[in-house]
Amino acid sequence: MADSFDQFSVFFTSDAAYVAGKEFPLGQFTTDVLNLDDAVLSGINDQIDKFMSAAASIFTEKTVSAVHAAQEKLNAVWDLVFELPLYRELEIDLDKAYHLFSRLFSDQEKWEEALDVDSEGHAMLEDFLNGLEYLPQSLRNFRGQITGMLELYFERLTRRSAGAYAAAYAQYFTDVDAAGRVLFDAPPFAQSFPVEVQFVPMMGREENARPVLAEKLVFSYLTHFLYTEFYRGLIAGNAPRQCQNCGRYFLLTRGYNTCYCNGIAPGETERTCRKVGAHRKEARGRSDRSPAQVEYDRVYNRLKQRKNRGKISVDEWNVAVARAVEVLEQAGRGELTDDEMRRRFAEF
Repeated sequence: MADSFDQFSVFFTSDAAYVAGKEFPLGQFTTDVLNLDDAVLSGINDQIDKFMSAAASIFTEKTVSAVHAAQEKLNAVWDLVFELPLYRELEIDLDKAYHLFSRLFSDQEKWEEALDVDSEGHAMLEDFLNGLEYLPQSLRNFRGQITGMLELYFERLTRRSAGAYAAAYAQYFTDVDAAGRVLFDAPPFAQSFPVEVQFVPMMGREENARPVLAEKLVFSYLTHFLYTEFYRGLIAGNAPRQCQNCGRYFLLTRGYNTCYCNGIAPGETERTCRKVGAHRKEARGRSDRSPAQVEYDRVYNRLKQRKNRGKISVDEWNVAVARAVEVLEQAGRGELTDDEMRRRFAEF
């Protein structure tokens, strides 16, 4: 069965999501949504507003021209929505989506049911319209919640692992729940979403691969999928992180810990943020060194070269380095002037 805007299937294993047979690391779609330009959501908002106005005319005018006008506006919405993360990977029945109202109008029985406010068909149509109208705001809410969680609870982590993420989320969960109760008299905080679950065998992609047991989840809303994928990613040790160079989010997988992404850095043509960040970190480290540390580095490198060339033995190297460290520590305690420090280091 083909996917649609409000009903689509995704397969999950312990460390990946499969969409239309293609494998994605858990958390990748969340990362892509966090990187969406606000203008994309604003553009979808504008097109949905135009469509909703045209859709209202269907029920008042009940004419072919009104239906065609509404379908035209809806198609402009689809042009943007189906380019969003996940939707662009699904096997959407595009023919059905781009002729939804035209075909509904041409089926007299279904059309009459859609106009009957007490019918199941009308209720389904209302759910569709409400879900579509709320889509941009639901994505903004998702982005706001996840970016806040990552910034306030995850960025300070010294370790990046499933256990560390679980501890951070536990603190977030506790704080949000307590704040809701105290400030808003809200019900207990929860992250739960309606979904249909099936357990199915799935063949691995490698040659001669054995079948694996996967969960086939059927979703009715994009953000329900995104929350599910995000939390499953945390369980697997994956989490989005904001690059400290370009500001875009990237996915840290299986506990790998870095604060720079591997994309091309702003203002660069070849160097990545990771390379630029490493050079900047090294430069900051050099600029923060005291005069004694600078002199010590020179002595250390000079002694290392002598050892590597066989001019001094390993024992002589160890004794000399120990003496140099002693001079460095004396300078750090203020027991040597700069001139005395340089003279002592020059003796090596």
